[in-house]
Amino acid sequence: MRFLRRGWQVLLLRITVVVGSLWMIFLVSQLDNDWTSARFLEYSWLEYADDDGSPEKEYNCPAILLGEREAVEQAKILTITKHFRKSIQIPDDYYINATQDCRAFKLSRKYVTFPLSKEEEDFPLAYSMVVHHKVQNFERVLRAIYAPQNIYCVHVDKKSEASVSSAISAIASCFPNVFLVSQAENVVYAGWPRVQADLNCMADLYNASTKWKYFINLCGQDFPLKTNLEMVRMLRTLRGGNSLESESMPPEKKWRVSYVHQIINGGIQTTKETKDPPPFNLPIMSGSAYIVVSRGYVRSVLKDHRIRALIEWSKDTYSPDEHLWATIQRVPGVPGSKWPNRKYDMSDVNAIARLVKWQWHEGSEDSMGAVYPECKGNHVRSVCVYGAGDLQWLLEQDHLFANKFDVDTDPIAIFCLEKYLRQKALADLEWLEIVPGLNKLF
Repeated sequence: MRFLRRGWQVLLLRITVVVGSLWMIFLVSQLDNDWTSARFLEYSWLEYADDDGSPEKEYNCPAILLGEREAVEQAKILTITKHFRKSIQIPDDYYINATQDCRAFKLSRKYVTFPLSKEEEDFPLAYSMVVHHKVQNFERVLRAIYAPQNIYCVHVDKKSEASVSSAISAIASCFPNVFLVSQAENVVYAGWPRVQADLNCMADLYNASTKWKYFINLCGQDFPLKTNLEMVRMLRTLRGGNSLESESMPPEKKWRVSYVHQIINGGIQTTKETKDPPPFNLPIMSGSAYIVVSRGYVRSVLKDHRIRALIEWSKDTYSPDEHLWATIQRVPGVPGSKWPNRKYDMSDVNAIARLVKWQWHEGSEDSMGAVYPECKGNHVRSVCVYGAGDLQWLLEQDHLFANKFDVDTDPIAIFCLEKYLRQKALADLEWLEIVPGLNKLF
């Protein structure tokens, strides 16, 4: 009996503690000026409002994200109206002037200046951002991915207009963890300087911090499809692995690495001189310029003598960014790499680094041969520049980022996507940590 009585006492005590704790939480939640309310208010103001150049009353983001045809068509018509296009333009001078007061700039543009969770704080990311124009595009991407625990290296093409360089430099100056690359390059399409730009940022990021876990490279027309928390959780599941396109080189591309190429008058030209075999008999793979790789992979790029030799060999190839990273991913001993056997090949559709719609892989929804549905925006060099009608499909995919977006072509696609991501990030906050001890009750 004494044992049973003691058991009931313990049970009653636990019930009392739980009920009392819940009652205290209820009381706290009723106080208008308490710390909890302040935290809720602090988060709520971070939601994107209608005064940031995207008037919600003129288009229906929730309906667009659900793929409702009428809403998508209305958005498409709106994007070609002169009044709307004028209303969403943000000149470079705005950023130069607005960043004179960095605190006001970050407040008005609603940057997240504190970690949204302990999980994210403990898993910082490193970004290389290679840009040459469209400052508004760049700033919106930065705002969408910015977190104080992450670190960002920005490479501005040396050929960029003065206003672009000044505006991006001004934006970077407002953040302690955003910096311009130490050595800028004259980037040439399909030439080595495009790779060198990322390599320069890789080295700067590696030397600037020892804390970051993964490296992600971006261009100014990328945009995230996931919140920072979602990215962290997806990257944790890689367990130190990398995610990037890496496939056997198709025959139609082998000329790229079989002949010497030269940069002449700002363009790349093929010569008749054949190249020597790659160093260490490395199998040259085909891939993408965009990667998601571990800190260990970056260390190998910077310090492994085999990789350094491969880099030197690649400098006179065509579009080296589309084979270098993919080849490094298959070099034995590189952290997170895969064995070069073709059974380990990974396509761009399966890698989470970047989602790109190539025109020749598009098709109607009932087409069995299509890789993805037809582009709802327009094409630039056979790549889909996403429109509002692509958003529903994009958000169903597993990729971290998608390319291309253009605020000048279809601003609503960006506006709706960034609002969706911000609302999701705020909704995913670890509310159990707001009231101390609440998480222990569940």
